[in-house]
Amino acid sequence: MVNNPETMSIEHRLKAKARELGFVAVGIAPAQDDPLRTRRLHEWLDEGFHGEMGWMEDRADVRQGPQSMWPETRSVIALGMSYAPDVDPLALEGDAEAARISVYAQGRDYHDVLKKALKALARWMCAEIPETQLKVFVDTAPVMEKPLGEVAGIGWQGKHTNLVSTDHGSWMFLGAIYTTLELTPDTPHTDRCGSCNACQDACPTDAFPEAYRLDARRCISYLTIEHKGPIPEEFREAIGNRIYGCDDCLAVCPWNKFAEVAARHLAFAPRAELIAPRLDELLALDDTGFRAKFSGSPIKRIGRDRFVRNCLIAAGNSGNAALLPQVEQLTGDPDEVVAEAARWARARLSA
Repeated sequence: MVNNPETMSIEHRLKAKARELGFVAVGIAPAQDDPLRTRRLHEWLDEGFHGEMGWMEDRADVRQGPQSMWPETRSVIALGMSYAPDVDPLALEGDAEAARISVYAQGRDYHDVLKKALKALARWMCAEIPETQLKVFVDTAPVMEKPLGEVAGIGWQGKHTNLVSTDHGSWMFLGAIYTTLELTPDTPHTDRCGSCNACQDACPTDAFPEAYRLDARRCISYLTIEHKGPIPEEFREAIGNRIYGCDDCLAVCPWNKFAEVAARHLAFAPRAELIAPRLDELLALDDTGFRAKFSGSPIKRIGRDRFVRNCLIAAGNSGNAALLPQVEQLTGDPDEVVAEAARWARARLSA
């Protein structure tokens, strides 16, 4: 039987349009602020687990719920787009010549891709219901996409604190649309982590003080992306050859066996040069070369200095003495954080 669009509900048509635009998951959540989410957010901030991410604390009042940000919000549309990898994200562990870049950063910048699709969906909604008011969000706004995604039924927030889907595992980029429409909400997703602690056990830096709680200050993704100063020495060896992000807690999730590469958005196919980049080539990057190499990539936002700092930590962990001449040269880098990392790497490689 062919469905007649004129008799289909707005929720059904909305979800069909979202999938047409490349989203593999879409659900609807009520917009009311949730006291439990609010309490957990403030407890996390009070513990200082956000580290240098001051923007988490600065806008906590609006981050705690949709109506705290926009009182007119009546429904939240939570959406997910797959970036499922086709190779093992852990395959390069211990490689002395190659560096590891998180799967999500090997393709195009997800901010741009999701924002374009969300705007297209928003235009469709406005055409269908002209009185609609809405706002679209991708990551950079004070929106708690993961707990909202759980309430909307597209997954649950796992013990590693990321959203997990029974169909797409841990590999989904999330976006949200806040709207004044009164939409019928979906059933919240139940937690299916069970007794599994694979993600907790896999963390190289013990960044989880307990299940469902992440201390970002110990997280390799935070240390290599958000942290601006020297990386604390206690974490450097554990970082290994990871130079941008870390996939370990995601990669070991058993639900990933259901994630199909065929569902991945084409924009997130990895660039060949970022699958197993050579450390010697990355250490040679100046600011111009860095910007050119990572044009259109989320990596570009951390800048050359922070990126080369990360590469020097990886070089120091590599045991590859062939990198010593480049490391030595970087001990005189104008950026003191880079120079300090180079001195550390030199000492490691010379031992």
